[in-house]
Order: sequence, then C-alpha cells, then structure tokens
Amino acid sequence: MSDTTTGSTAKDGAAQGAGRPGRRAPLIIAGAAIVAAIGVTAAVGLGGGDASSGSKAGPVAEVSGGSDDTKAATVLDRPFAKPALVLTDTKGQKFDLRERTKGKPTLIYFGYTHCPDVCPLTMSNIAIARKQLSKAEQDKLQVVFVTTDPERDTAAELGKWLPAAGDPSFTGLTGDFSTIQAGARSMGIGIDPPKKEKDGSVVSMHGAQVMAFSPSTDQGYVVYGEDTTADQYAKDLPKLIKGENP
Repeated sequence: MSDTTTGSTAKDGAAQGAGRPGRRAPLIIAGAAIVAAIGVTAAVGLGGGDASSGSKAGPVAEVSGGSDDTKAATVLDRPFAKPALVLTDTKGQKFDLRERTKGKPTLIYFGYTHCPDVCPLTMSNIAIARKQLSKAEQDKLQVVFVTTDPERDTAAELGKWLPAAGDPSFTGLTGDFSTIQAGARSMGIGIDPPKKEKDGSVVSMHGAQVMAFSPSTDQGYVVYGEDTTADQYAKDLPKLIKGENP
C-alpha cells in the first residue's frame, strides 16, 4: 500500500508486520471472528474506533457464529451503506458512486498506484477472476478502485495504471483526500494521509480489504482480505453478482 505497506501500514519501500511487505491499516470491524477471517493483524475497533486514524466511531460491523476458515469471504451481520462519494473518474468526469453503481454488484477497494505489492495484486486477482465469468456476468460486475493518494494519483495516472494492474473495465476514482477518507471510514476502513519521510519515501496507511455490495440492497455485506486469491474470487463472483452469500 504506500510504496509498500506494513503490518498495519502501507509504507513506501518497507515492511513490518507478518514478515513480508504489503500490509494495511486496521479495518474498523468489531469481533475477533472477523479478524481471523480476513487476516487483520492490526488494531481492531471494539468500541474505540480506528487507533491509527483517530476515528472515535464505535464498532461498525459484527459477525456472529465465528468464521469459516475454508472460505475467503466474511459475510457481515451488519452491512455497510454504500459511501456517498462524488469523485473524479479516469476521464476527468464527475462520478457519483451511489448513483453510478446503484443496483449493480460492486466491489470497492481503497489503494494507490505506487503500491508495489498488495494493491496491484488485488486488482490482478479480481481481473483474472472476472475473465472467467460469462459475458453477461462481466457486464454486470462493477469494480471500483478509490485512490488513497490523490496528490499523486491523478485521473490520468489512474487511467494508465488500472488497465495494466487490473482490467480496462475497472473504475478508478480520485479527488479530495478528506472526502475519500470519510468515505472509507463510513465502510469501516481506516486510511491516513500519505506522509513524506526525511529520506523522501512516502508512508501511506490504509485498509486493504475488498468490500462487495449487493445489487439488491446496495449494501456492503461481504469482506475479503488481502490474501484472497484469484481462484477464490472466481468461485464467489457469480454468487456476488446475484446478491447471494458466497
């Protein structure tokens, strides 16, 4: 996630947690079950919010009945509303997220183009899975990549990066950081403003989860962690497109 990410951050060129690069800031979701299910190793908001980004919100989602280790997906007991984000797409046009994806199966991910590992891998895995769908299913699925580094990720930059890292059909969005941060936080995903260090590297903290929104309710009801494979997405996407639980 920044020019690399860490156990609880995305960090330019360096990694901390779990012994490998490409980690993320905490996802603000209550309950140990979901932590295990999506592999979150950072702090979890059990009532105090996101420790890394200073949110004071309480728990925003709950999972009852434990987790199924055989599945990549975590189905939320308390879904998220789709964020009211109005940003700029790769063509420089206004993009109202709620209106443009209304009634459509939608995957939303917050990341940035300078990420060397997790962000491009996530987009690539979803792109590979999408290609295994029928043409009708491909036409229905909406994949939205929202930058967490809008200063560097201009509309033009996203327009070049997304087709290479993922798929030309994916929607890339940029805009004001505070607007993006608020939208992410409304989904329980913590992101912090990118910071430039003395050595010139850029440190960026952001959640690395993919959230699926149902076409029937327009609510985010399924979460995937950063370790979800292309095969796992391929298995689940047909169900997500129908608004079913994977």
